[in-house]
Amino acid sequence: MHIIVPIKQVPETSNVKMDPVSGTMLRTGVETVVNPLDLYALESAFRLKEQHGGVGTITVITMGPPQAVKVLKEALAMGCDQAYLISDKAFAGSDTWATSYVLSRAIMELGAYDLIIAGERATDGDTGQVGPGIAAWLDIPAVTYAAAIESTDAGFVSCSRMVEEGYQQVAVQLPAVITVVKEIGAVRLPTLRGKIRSRSAEIPLIDAGKLSAHKPLWGLSKSPTRVVKIEQTTVKREGKTVVVDEHTPAEAAADSFMEFLAEKHIILGDRHA
Repeated sequence: MHIIVPIKQVPETSNVKMDPVSGTMLRTGVETVVNPLDLYALESAFRLKEQHGGVGTITVITMGPPQAVKVLKEALAMGCDQAYLISDKAFAGSDTWATSYVLSRAIMELGAYDLIIAGERATDGDTGQVGPGIAAWLDIPAVTYAAAIESTDAGFVSCSRMVEEGYQQVAVQLPAVITVVKEIGAVRLPTLRGKIRSRSAEIPLIDAGKLSAHKPLWGLSKSPTRVVKIEQTTVKREGKTVVVDEHTPAEAAADSFMEFLAEKHIILGDRHA
């Protein structure tokens, strides 16, 4: 079984800064990590390989600048078999539509595969669009919000999906894309042996030249969406503290509290009504 896991390098901080002109993220000087939800995709791949007696290949890929090789080496240290960096200045500024296109074309260059497992979403964009987008470009089934991957037998994969009412059991034909949620299980840590191996690992590069056979639907100019504004949410609490003591008896405090609720239109009328 060949499992491909797309991962992403994201800012470690939640204070994301955007270029006001291009609407793209500014990554210079920002510490980066593996997208936390992608770690669950890696864990899912490791478990499936173990279920098949350790037979198979797990390939991890990422699209990003040259320094994104850092997250690939971390994935190798965790147990992936091979890694590829998808990087080219021509890809810069790609939105989720263009990114999923580039990833899908790169996956086609890797040859035959059985399953693509991705994190539910990335913490920097929070769209959840890239995994299903890859499936759409490759014209294969997609299962989202998978909380368990139960079997991959007879050319099908069975999953338990998280839905509003609970869980939904689905089975789709391979090859397929699955996006997983954190309920899939605890993530393992890199091993010392894996870290040593990853340090000397050569990471092959897939650039725009290697995708020249495909239509160049990538980069800022080919992206149909733009980020026009980003804001940090603030929570404003305009409360009132009422203390029952020798100066404020309980009944007076209760009256003050009810008046406050009425002013905020949380309750209607007078408590004495």
